[in-house]
Amino acid sequence: MSSANENPPAGDGATPFVERRVNKRDRRALTFWTFLRGSLSPRRRGGRRASEQEQPVDFHEPYLLLLSILMLVLSVVDAFLTVTLMTHGAEETNPLLAFVLNEHPRLFAVVKMALTGMGVVFLVAVARMKFFRLVRASVVLQLLVLAYFALVAYEAWLVQWMVVL
Repeated sequence: MSSANENPPAGDGATPFVERRVNKRDRRALTFWTFLRGSLSPRRRGGRRASEQEQPVDFHEPYLLLLSILMLVLSVVDAFLTVTLMTHGAEETNPLLAFVLNEHPRLFAVVKMALTGMGVVFLVAVARMKFFRLVRASVVLQLLVLAYFALVAYEAWLVQWMVVL
């Protein structure tokens, strides 16, 4: 039995909806603090199911940021060393960058950074996916950083060798 004090069931239109929240602030509003808190402590770092662990996610491990920055810094150093070597008679072996350097020398660094940046962004975006079902993209990024470091070390050695002559 229902008494006179009880509220009628919702949806019958007899009583108006009354908001009972103490805090009226919308928790879903996007602010700087929600972005920062969500970035530093995300609730989900991977897919919900085991079969979704290789799909792209919106959270990436912090070491990928380190690798990305390192790759871009190595690209800047490579650009400076390449220009230095070319003033001593070397040639650019990358056909696209050689064309840009010959036809539009002021755009050389911009094109080089853009190509490297796009590649890094792509590899970070698909860092959990496997290439040819063998190796994760994050491992490919690590190997590319090592290869780039070896290239920059070789170019630095060439510059030092050219200065001695």
